[in-house]
Parts: sequence; C-alpha cells; structure tokens
Amino acid sequence: MRIAFEHHPHPRVAAHKQTKPPRTADEHVGFNGRIALILTTAVGTMWCAYIFAVLALLVLPEAVNGGLLTLVQWVSQTFIQLVMLSVIMVGQNILSRASDKRADMTYQDAEATFHEAEQIQAHLKAQDDAMNALLEKVEVLEAALAKA
Repeated sequence: MRIAFEHHPHPRVAAHKQTKPPRTADEHVGFNGRIALILTTAVGTMWCAYIFAVLALLVLPEAVNGGLLTLVQWVSQTFIQLVMLSVIMVGQNILSRASDKRADMTYQDAEATFHEAEQIQAHLKAQDDAMNALLEKVEVLEAALAKA
C-alpha cells in the first residue's frame, strides 16, 4: 500500500508568474488615443477647473442682469459644465490611481497565495514520503510476522 498522489498545478499558476497586473498606463492606444489622453490630462486638472471658473465668472454679471432664467442657464450650462467637468475628471484620475494600487495589492496577494499553496504541496509531499516509508516498514513487519 502506497500513497500515490501526484500534484498537477493549474496552468494559470505558471502564467501568473510570467505576467504583472494590468495598469491603466499600460493600455495601448493609437494616435487618436494619445490625443485624447493629452487633452484629458490637461482638462482633468484643478488648474483647468480654476481657469474655467474664472472664465465662467467673467460673464456672471451679464447672467444676473438677464434675469432668473439667464442666471439658471448660466449656472447649468456654463458653470457646472465647465468647472465640474474638470473637477470630476480630477476625481476620476485619483480613483484610477487608487484602482491601480488595489490591482497591485491583489496581484501581490495572489502571488502570496500561490506561494503558500506551493509550500502546502511540498509539505504534503514530504508527509506522503514519510507515510510511504512507514507503510513499507509495516509491510515488511507484517510479512515477517506472517512467516513466523
């Protein structure tokens, strides 16, 4: 009687060791994508939001003189669209960086889990070898007792 377990690692374990986690900055973009990234990076700053706010505030006196409807239109069409667009983009950039950090941490956790699983497999193999050695000794003793 022998313990005959053979470990077959999942192919993803080997593939995981060859790759790193995907990051936003690693995405392949063409010419149009590069232009979009440049514009997004420029508009997605608080400095751009400040410039848009100043630009919107320049026409605020005319909006106030135009009555309530003109003021509401100024707030919704000018101020919110110009300023909040940049502020939201800044927030999205921060969230994207946080997401990349979480992806890195998850990847590192997966690496640690794979390492621990490999250690468990090695430990089990050592135990199987020890138990097989004991079983062989028991078989020898049983054979000797049967002869006696």
